[in-house]
Amino acid sequence: MAFTEFISQYSGRFIDGTLVTITQAILAMGLTLFLAFSFGLMKLSRHVLVRSMAICYIEVFRGTSLLVQLFWVFYVLPLFGLTLNAFTAGFITVGLNLGSYGAELVRGGIQSVSQGQWEAAKALNLSNRKCMTRIIIPQALLTMLPAWGNLLIELLKGTALVALISVSDLMFEAKQINGITFLSAQAFGTALIIYYVLARFIITPSMRFLELYITKKMGME
Repeated sequence: MAFTEFISQYSGRFIDGTLVTITQAILAMGLTLFLAFSFGLMKLSRHVLVRSMAICYIEVFRGTSLLVQLFWVFYVLPLFGLTLNAFTAGFITVGLNLGSYGAELVRGGIQSVSQGQWEAAKALNLSNRKCMTRIIIPQALLTMLPAWGNLLIELLKGTALVALISVSDLMFEAKQINGITFLSAQAFGTALIIYYVLARFIITPSMRFLELYITKKMGME
């Protein structure tokens, strides 16, 4: 079967799978950002208990496999009375996993801001909250953004694992089509191209635009 004929016949399924993948990625990104900033800031806390909670979360989810975590959330948690449907379990697990990496990016970015900035904020009699939101975090974002771009691409690729718990995402559809047609090169080649397009032409330009925007807003052009 010619590739054009293959795409013409199965384009609908690939589009449906891509939309599910994009939805999974967006929801997982939202959770990742929330967890990253929450636990990144918690790890900088002076309170031992708060800092210990952040360290525990980061080390557990960063130190174990995303695939194993996915199976735990979907197959093991129901044994303890917590049952999630496949779609929900998918983006929550990906968000939890990537959030642990993001927390370290947030911590490192904040700590990279020079001590003089903190001292200047105190000299202006700014509260800790205003100091963090108006001075420290905007500067830390510039440091973090390139690494965040890589992390979000990893997140997009990580969503492919949700196919293993029967979420009908792009990889699930590619596997189903391959099982019907036995045209592995066409099925998985199309999925590869779609993942590349999403990463190269959506995530990467978005992060570059955000970096330029923050640079301009801070007058650092």
